[in-house]
Amino acid sequence: MIPEEVESRIAKYFLWTYLPDEVMNEIEDKLLPPCTWLEQEDLDHDELVSWAIEIIEKQLEKYPFE
Repeated sequence: MIPEEVESRIAKYFLWTYLPDEVMNEIEDKLLPPCTWLEQEDLDHDELVSWAIEIIEKQLEKYPFE
């Protein structure tokens, strides 16, 4: 099993390297307000991840994969 820390670092690399700027900007626009205004312990991390995945999946619909 791959350690969670290793998976996280790989995911961060691909996120910042391959995600188009407009997608990253949309994710930041959605996630930064609650991250700025709420205390760390009050953040629902699962919800934040779900929001980001929604945005990414919506954007990926524009690119056909074969």
